[in-house]
Amino acid sequence: QVQLVESGGGLVQAGGSLRLSCAASGRTFSSYGMGWFRQAPGKERAFVAYITRSGGNTYYADSVKGRFTISRDNAKNTVYLQMNSLRPEDTAVYYCAARTIWRRSYYELDEYAYWGQGTQVTVSS
Repeated sequence: QVQLVESGGGLVQAGGSLRLSCAASGRTFSSYGMGWFRQAPGKERAFVAYITRSGGNTYYADSVKGRFTISRDNAKNTVYLQMNSLRPEDTAVYYCAARTIWRRSYYELDEYAYWGQGTQVTVSS
């Protein structure tokens, strides 16, 4: 079992940057692939970025590719999401999640058993 706590959200102007952090409890953090998802008001939760257990490979939604960077520090049990060139359409609650199932794909919500409580990101125009 792992507990995830996100931080770093806030209000930022369009074009600005934020860095989200997700701290994990437990000693098995490096055994989980980690994902970031977001949910805007009235919309379904959607994939943003994924990083493999070693951090050697990363994957992004097309909408954030080139602007967001996911990284992890297994020694600190933490995964990060650096968000640059933010746009109003990036406004959402951002969630980190630990992947425990490798049945389909990293962008499928069902692959993740553990979720954080979410952190609000608001981008003003």
